[in-house]
Amino acid sequence: MLLLDRTHEIEEPDSLYSFALDELLCRHTGEGGPPICHLWRHPAAFIMGLRDSRLPQAAEAERWLQGQGMSTAVRHSGGAAVPLDLGVVNVSLILPKADLSDRHFHDDFERMYKLIQLALQAQGERVAKGEIAGAFCPGDYDLSIDGLKFCGIAQRRQTKAFIVQAFVIAAGSGQSRAQLVRDFYDRAAVSGATPSDHPLVVADSTASLAELTGLGPDAAQAFTDAVKRVIREQQSPQAIADAASTFHLPEPAQVREMALKLRSRYAIQS
Repeated sequence: MLLLDRTHEIEEPDSLYSFALDELLCRHTGEGGPPICHLWRHPAAFIMGLRDSRLPQAAEAERWLQGQGMSTAVRHSGGAAVPLDLGVVNVSLILPKADLSDRHFHDDFERMYKLIQLALQAQGERVAKGEIAGAFCPGDYDLSIDGLKFCGIAQRRQTKAFIVQAFVIAAGSGQSRAQLVRDFYDRAAVSGATPSDHPLVVADSTASLAELTGLGPDAAQAFTDAVKRVIREQQSPQAIADAASTFHLPEPAQVREMALKLRSRYAIQS
């Protein structure tokens, strides 16, 4: 598995750029390219799920977010709304399918869970999995410490490869991010929506690794380094050389073209 660390490449304004890059890398992996761990951040974004985009006032809520200087997008992987900033580290595991009928969704989520567990092992905290009531982007693979969510996991599957994506709230306030998502739903679902149409977010359901562990104020960098260390411990020089020989990084113009396609395909219908 190759490491692609883009956590310091924060100049790209379009929050869909990294999702589009994942999409292209996944195609390449499915065609014989190497497995990849893609680490990235975005300075100010709000990523909605498909169900979020169909809420009655989603377009109005999106304009409110954009008015606060956020890049907004609808993602084509699973999950619900997630805010991104420099304290959130996104981890994408891009892997080939064992065979074309591979539907081992549970195993794929487990792989990400184990990676994050190992990355945080030195902190001495137990990382639990299971839905956290009141958290944003809820799911069976909410990752938490002491009952507070710090990570959510989603998945995107192509014909020959797949992506497991995790957002990890590493630094800053978990409560403030949860409140932002709650404010979004208060605007997007103000009329014509039922409680079952969106998560009922509670601010005190969520915390960052800086708040939960001893990673310190630079927790985003510390967590990124820990993930890279776990992967490097499993690598050999020959395997890295072999993987690198088949790796191709898409040109920025290709990525932006894919981002435009994704934005057009999954845009909010006003």
